[in-house]
Amino acid sequence: MLLAGIMVNFELSDEQLMLQEMARDFANEEIKPNAASWDRDSIFPREAISKANELGLLTLKIPEKYGGGGMGSFEEVIVLEELGCGDPGFATASGSSMLASYPIITGGTEEQKEKYLRMVTEGKIAAYCVTEPGAGSDVQAIKTEAVRQGDEYIINGQKMWITGAGYADWFFVLAYTNKEAGYKGMSGFIVEADLDGVELGKKEENMGQRCSDTRSVTFNNVRVPVENLIGGKENDGWMNAMKAFDLSRPSIASHAVGNARGAMEEAIDYASERNAFNKPIIRHQAISFMIADMATKIEAARMLVWKAALKADSGKKNTLDAAHAKRFSADMAMEITTDAVQIFGGYGYSEEYPVARRMRGAKVVQIFEGSSQIQRLIISREMLQDI
Repeated sequence: MLLAGIMVNFELSDEQLMLQEMARDFANEEIKPNAASWDRDSIFPREAISKANELGLLTLKIPEKYGGGGMGSFEEVIVLEELGCGDPGFATASGSSMLASYPIITGGTEEQKEKYLRMVTEGKIAAYCVTEPGAGSDVQAIKTEAVRQGDEYIINGQKMWITGAGYADWFFVLAYTNKEAGYKGMSGFIVEADLDGVELGKKEENMGQRCSDTRSVTFNNVRVPVENLIGGKENDGWMNAMKAFDLSRPSIASHAVGNARGAMEEAIDYASERNAFNKPIIRHQAISFMIADMATKIEAARMLVWKAALKADSGKKNTLDAAHAKRFSADMAMEITTDAVQIFGGYGYSEEYPVARRMRGAKVVQIFEGSSQIQRLIISREMLQDI
């Protein structure tokens, strides 16, 4: 089938089916049995992340020459849907390293790829540092600056809500090297976590996805070698970060699809067992229609995710497709997890059942990686640019 210039085959290959099955088994055996305790006690699932990495589930898009799977975005979203179905917090926590790696994949030097991508494939954790206390959706409002002094850059600034920060071995950091040039004066840097002047804040107490370690990171006169300027070129950070978002947004959207699917499956199981008025509640139209709507929305979201991923793999610009996938999937997951809580009734409002955790975990996907409102801005901008 030809869809917007991309040949789409809705039948997965044997290799893709194997990956999907491996990820599903991992979710069922390693994630679901532990997700409640990870969330309740705010435990970073380091051991499970290491196991997933050893299976090659977390580094599919890193080229084989650096130890990765050498696969495409399509294979990645197939796997990440299963991890999101396991638990949205785990999906986010385990995905921080790839998010930080995307700017190196898209714009790093060969030396940077060999050193830092290989660190990720060998199990090291990385974190993506862009958001600041006063700069979220408006990335141009960041204040972090990098000033060159000889063979080093001196970085000063503070980043906020950084996923995986407490366990990161290195950070991708976006900073101004030419403030007067606006977004065209931003550069990307690789900052190793053990450098003098790198300071971590306390772990944030978030509403959901509590196993995902989220902290502020402050850079006080941190000296970074010139060779850690991504791509070896100043003032190219903005465009590289935006290219990275085009790769990461389908991945985040696939987390949302998986979380929604997990909520639907749990709602079906519960509604099949719970009786009201002498029959299982799933046999009542009020409930069966809710589940039917869930299934349709999940199917639609998955197709948007697959399209965005396939377009990225084709080498074509997928900014619009990635925004569609991220916006719809994030909002869809919030709707479906909310409806799942409703189907569970009073039990759904209890932390004893997983749908409450899924609902709390769904909310942040409407906020991070570009909020749903920002995705709408991108969609309208992309649609209107030729008018």
